[in-house]
Amino acid sequence: MHKRKILYWSVVVAFAGFLFGFDTVVISGADKQLQQLWGTSDLFHGVVVMSSALWGTVVGAVFGAFPTNILGRKKTLIIIGLLFFISSVGTAFANDPIFFSVFRFLGGIGIGASTIAAPTYVSEIAPAKDRGKLVALYQFNIVFGILIAFTSNYFLQDIGENAWRWMLGIQAFPSLLYTLLVFGIPESPRWLIEYKKDKARAIAILKQIGTEATVATEIEAIEKETAQEGNNESIFLPKYRKPLLLAFFIAFFNQLSGINAFLYYAPRIFELAGLAKSASFLSSIGIGIINLIFTMIGIALIDKYGRKTLMYLGSVGYIISLALVTVAFYFEWQGMFIPLFFFLFIASHAIGQGAVIWVFISELFPNKLRAAGTSFGTSVHWILAALIPSFIPFLFKEIGTAPVFAIFCLMMVFQLIWVFLKMPETKGRTLEELSESLSKQ
Repeated sequence: MHKRKILYWSVVVAFAGFLFGFDTVVISGADKQLQQLWGTSDLFHGVVVMSSALWGTVVGAVFGAFPTNILGRKKTLIIIGLLFFISSVGTAFANDPIFFSVFRFLGGIGIGASTIAAPTYVSEIAPAKDRGKLVALYQFNIVFGILIAFTSNYFLQDIGENAWRWMLGIQAFPSLLYTLLVFGIPESPRWLIEYKKDKARAIAILKQIGTEATVATEIEAIEKETAQEGNNESIFLPKYRKPLLLAFFIAFFNQLSGINAFLYYAPRIFELAGLAKSASFLSSIGIGIINLIFTMIGIALIDKYGRKTLMYLGSVGYIISLALVTVAFYFEWQGMFIPLFFFLFIASHAIGQGAVIWVFISELFPNKLRAAGTSFGTSVHWILAALIPSFIPFLFKEIGTAPVFAIFCLMMVFQLIWVFLKMPETKGRTLEELSESLSKQ
């Protein structure tokens, strides 16, 4: 019974990841149609139209810790659902690129804030032995959203000149459903103790998911950590340098793989590889399916073999696949070779960085600073996620496709070195144990 409740609450909160994934890649289906409709330059189209959501995501990631701490995890998640709903309706009815970009920006704020509030909430209610796979449900929902967006785009691409409006507007339905479901979950007990000093309510919630003995142990550990924290604690204090650097580098390498650049421009990249428009959309669905399958494998393995092992697998796969993509574009290979190489790239991402990043970042900081620390890591992630796709159309045109993917490949060599030298294993340890070991002076 207890496990079912934890799983249900985790699934509901992780559904924010579905909206994140859907919102992130649904724009790929409207990419060329919007540029032709509004006659924008490659630079304007990349920086403003295509990346407006990503710039909103930066804002959501930078400032999302404030509502997550002040209003609580639950209220923040409700606001996130409303932002997605407003964004999807607004973009569907947009008649110029600026109006369109403003509503995409609002959806981006929802994405950025969700990468803080959702993993933070799940990590705070999950038992240590299951925390990896429960937090990773957020990533599962991201890739499920990506698959549904690619599939939706494929079936809607030929319904007329307003196909892009349907592609973007259909997200209003899951956004509304998510918002309603979040009303039915409780607040995080760790937030109640840390920020509201409401021990009685926290105990009542913990009793729904644990035994008397485990509740007493958890309360004792939370209160012990709270007593050791100062009123003016900051993630930028010297004792938090190690978790801060770990959050920075996992986010940094995540985007220097080129994952968001590829997801945003998958149909365009496949057309550059010589595939027809319909085949490029179909290949995008293949990407979504591979992403989903290997994310499920990653979730199944993350608590058994650990975060570091998955990062080793992902790093090696990144290097091989990106090297093959670089060679294929350099020698101008045509046909199905490049989609197959990208399938390997997506599989490597899904089982490595994709499964690990949100889990790992949410484990690094103490209770009081978890939202702020997660905000820092996700801000690094989303600043790069905004910058890199913004310039992809421009870079493909100016320096070529092969050099761009060669740079991504080199960065994954550096990631492999970082994992070997610096990344700790966090599986099976309580949040309070990790806080004590990673935050020593």
